[in-house]
Amino acid sequence: MKRFKWLLLIVVFALIAAACGGDDDADETTAAPSDDAAATTAAPSDDGGDTTAAPSDDDMDEPVDLAGTSVTVFSSEDGVDEATGIQRALDVFAAESGIEITHTGARDFSEQINAQAAGGNPPDIAMFPQPGKVRDFAAQGFLLPLAPEVDAAVRPQWPAGTLETYSVDGTAYAVQVKTDLKSIVWYNTQVFADGGYAVPTTLGDLVDLGNQMIADGQTPWCVGIESGPATGWVFTDWMEDMMLRLEGPEAYDQWTSNELKFSDPRVVAVGQTILDIWNTPGNTYAAGGSISATAHSADHGQPLVDGTCAMVRQASFFAAFLPEGTTVGPEGQIDTFYFPAADDTSSPVLTAGNSAAAFRDAPEVWAVMEYLGSTQYAQERQKAQREIKGGDASGFLTANLNVDLSLWNDLEGAFIGILLEANPARFDGADLMPAAVGSGTFWTEGTSAVNGDKTVEEAFSAIDASWP
Repeated sequence: MKRFKWLLLIVVFALIAAACGGDDDADETTAAPSDDAAATTAAPSDDGGDTTAAPSDDDMDEPVDLAGTSVTVFSSEDGVDEATGIQRALDVFAAESGIEITHTGARDFSEQINAQAAGGNPPDIAMFPQPGKVRDFAAQGFLLPLAPEVDAAVRPQWPAGTLETYSVDGTAYAVQVKTDLKSIVWYNTQVFADGGYAVPTTLGDLVDLGNQMIADGQTPWCVGIESGPATGWVFTDWMEDMMLRLEGPEAYDQWTSNELKFSDPRVVAVGQTILDIWNTPGNTYAAGGSISATAHSADHGQPLVDGTCAMVRQASFFAAFLPEGTTVGPEGQIDTFYFPAADDTSSPVLTAGNSAAAFRDAPEVWAVMEYLGSTQYAQERQKAQREIKGGDASGFLTANLNVDLSLWNDLEGAFIGILLEANPARFDGADLMPAAVGSGTFWTEGTSAVNGDKTVEEAFSAIDASWP
């Protein structure tokens, strides 16, 4: 933890140096607006109505009175803590701007947003879990390109290349609103202490640890992939982390772009390795009776705290699913370790993130979009969600470069340390794939393989056949 704190200091000094030493010519055009100005910098559309073009630069000089307008936001985050955190953060900007902002979250977001877009009644803003869906919708003409002033305000606040993840032909369509670190194992500290178990440093050590726990009568893993219409995505996360570790970043990139097929023996072997681990007798606790009937996170928090299982491989947001009052960190009930690499020559990290994109062209929509991509939104959501969780881990992370890191606890600071040491980092592969695959057949066919309805070879061949 001391090492991670030093890393955080390095980040802070690096940001200060970057701010002081930036290119003079770029200062006036790339600096983010202050939070106080967030409500007045969004440009109006030419007619204030629902159009399909981003606002022109001609109307961007005068502030716009946005009091009395309204904006709807729709996302996949329907958990009480997450949804409340989002709404509270939006309420802060609503009070400043006079805009009525309403957030709704739904587990079947993917199905609903498809129907809403096709039916011509989408929300004003949607928060997408998958960049692939953003690009699909942009190509279909459903989404608006970022207004130029929103792009200019948000882009400098995020690591280089962030907006490119949500771009089509060089045009950005979304701002990132949340960053998840996925290569994490959550573990019960008392179980490890009682068993004399050491934190594994390689993938082989992790497998050996599981076998030792089984021999000791301890169930190593809690695993569940149920998530309503999104059932199966937990399997895809394991696939992505294991592909990075067993086949490397080059093969990973080829796989997510369909150059390397799912039916390739190397990919099939990775999928079979995961099922072999899960299906080892005594290795897995599934609260719902089976892996596919067990909720991905909601059914894991209490069993992990109780010691029913020793470990959960889940992203940084898993903190939101721990029982209220759970202490986290080296001295707490639950701690984390990096999901280890195959050896000590690399430290691959899987990341993900939610992004916001606009369906309606109006000044109030662009004002909210700019706020969602801002440091202020990230900090307000962190403060709200950490308070909701009782003042400890919030389950919310951001890659916004300007946030006050003291708002996050040591555990989540350690997550930032893992990101700093990533070698390499890769975005969630399913989220990069076309939506028909990444949030479609990869989920459903993966579930079929987990259930034993199909072999891995059969399921993966079906995924290949579905690729657009």
